[in-house]
Amino acid sequence: MHALLRRSMENRRPAARPMASELLILLMFLVAVAATFLVPVQGAVHYYDFVLKEKNFTRLCNTQRMLVVNDSLPGPMVRVHKGDTMYVNVYNEGDHAITIHWHGVKQPGNPWSDGPEYITQCPIQPGTNFTYEVIFSNEEGTLWWHAHSDWSRHSIYGAIVIDPVNGTTYPFPAPDGEEILILGSWYDFNVNEEVDEDLITGGNLPDSDAYMINGQPGDFCNCSRESTYRWVVDYGKTYLLRIVNAVMNAELFLAIADHNLTVVGMDGNYVKPFVTGYIMISPGQTINVLLTANKMPGHYYIVVHNFDTTPTDAAEFFDHANASAILMYSGDYSAPDSPIYPSQLPYYEDYNAGNAFLAKLRSLADEQHPVNVPMNITTRMFITVSMNIIPCPNQSCDGPVGDKIASSMNNISFVNPGMDILQAYYRNLRGFYTPDFPNWPPTMFNFTEHGLPYSLAVPQKATKVKMLNYNEEVEITFQGTALINASENHPMHMHGYSFYVVGSGIGNFDNVTDPLSFNLVDPVEVNTVSVPKKGWATIRFKASNPGVWLWHCHLDRHLSWGMDTAMIVKNGDTPETSLRRPPANMPKCDVPFASWLQSLDDSDEELAQLFGQQ
Repeated sequence: MHALLRRSMENRRPAARPMASELLILLMFLVAVAATFLVPVQGAVHYYDFVLKEKNFTRLCNTQRMLVVNDSLPGPMVRVHKGDTMYVNVYNEGDHAITIHWHGVKQPGNPWSDGPEYITQCPIQPGTNFTYEVIFSNEEGTLWWHAHSDWSRHSIYGAIVIDPVNGTTYPFPAPDGEEILILGSWYDFNVNEEVDEDLITGGNLPDSDAYMINGQPGDFCNCSRESTYRWVVDYGKTYLLRIVNAVMNAELFLAIADHNLTVVGMDGNYVKPFVTGYIMISPGQTINVLLTANKMPGHYYIVVHNFDTTPTDAAEFFDHANASAILMYSGDYSAPDSPIYPSQLPYYEDYNAGNAFLAKLRSLADEQHPVNVPMNITTRMFITVSMNIIPCPNQSCDGPVGDKIASSMNNISFVNPGMDILQAYYRNLRGFYTPDFPNWPPTMFNFTEHGLPYSLAVPQKATKVKMLNYNEEVEITFQGTALINASENHPMHMHGYSFYVVGSGIGNFDNVTDPLSFNLVDPVEVNTVSVPKKGWATIRFKASNPGVWLWHCHLDRHLSWGMDTAMIVKNGDTPETSLRRPPANMPKCDVPFASWLQSLDDSDEELAQLFGQQ
């Protein structure tokens, strides 16, 4: 464990015994702190330091300077038990502002530490720091953390391991060991500069030059053979393999030569175990598998490549490189000239393989891991997820037919406001968003038809959010469209919640016949769902976590183009079911104080401090 990373409470030296007056002061302080936090701390408390600095890394014969956490790529793994709380002090010693998101952690009542830029906070400026309070509730398994500002997550990401509560264990035989594989993206150029330029000109956003496994592209990429990641296993032992898809813009196939994988968990939840020769994993998702090292001792390739669902004429727009690592058996044997390649790895465009894998996912649905699918739906939404165009004067932009590329949900292409929505909502500030995100698209048409008119593809650019009452039971059907002939899978991620995927299919959703096939018994519970190309997926959740929470496609190019919105869940009737107060050290927003209205409950001094004017 990185020496700078972890300072556990258990290892601190005992302090000198305080005087009675000091004890009284300490007790008063603790009471005040307890009154501030509406959600009581459960389990142990952990402390981590994340120091963001620029550092040079060389891959594919090319050196790039990147902002990373604690000098490492990927960043450090953090480890807790179910129900613990974690404080992470982020010191930004880099050259641009940043935020960190704790992907899949529900943060009950505490969106202040969720992290998405201009949704729940303004960014941490260079030369400043901010401490995140990360509250774990019922998550168990593997999640991850990453930057949630511009495209900085290509170098700022790491795993979160959530062990069972002490005294309990996994719902499968305890493994002999474990390993983490984090799948990432490598770019041979300054990503944020390129993205900024492409967003101005309106063309396609950049593709990576390689994928990586634990920070290394592997044997099939230039200048990479000597640094290929190697995982050493002992014959006869079973390992828990935690896999994180941290790539920027691709669903991926992964396979290990000659070895089967038993899938046991996904997105911080357990699933009914099933055996497979490969997995398909979307950006944002985590999958836990068991691997038994029972093959002839030798070297076996672990290979990752793109699962491509883009149109055939866009096939050049994805990273064709195969990333690799090597599973190596320990012991005394003659190493092969080359590791064995996984023959079971599906081809790039094997839709059947991708869909077949997803169809096997089911929740455990047993006494220890009950399923609570909402059955009394109070809000139904039908949300189209589409690629779009923004018209440019005289077709002067670099997108299709001279226009700008955009994306949308229900034809709303989201625009980040000038300050974070959470502050604006909490302080009743007007002018940053409108609470009228639509439950239905503005126009109904044959969503999956090829050659749809471009007139349907022009979205409204706006900052619209969806308002929900506390404890509403919500059903959302995401419908993929073929607008501008750019249909593909969309991994839709929801902050602050996990949800049940009760159904999915190809084609247009039929609200009469398709619900008859919904799985309400043991649907998989996840935080990111892959909406099929020219198809649909239906999810259900209970709005029991008050606050402001982002929904978005986890392909960063689609997020950058506007395929996102925010959900505001109102408070319940008790302090325990209400949004907590903000911490005192929230990053300040660089917007003019005088230009915004305030609620009657806030003083000029408090708001001036909020806006960085004092």
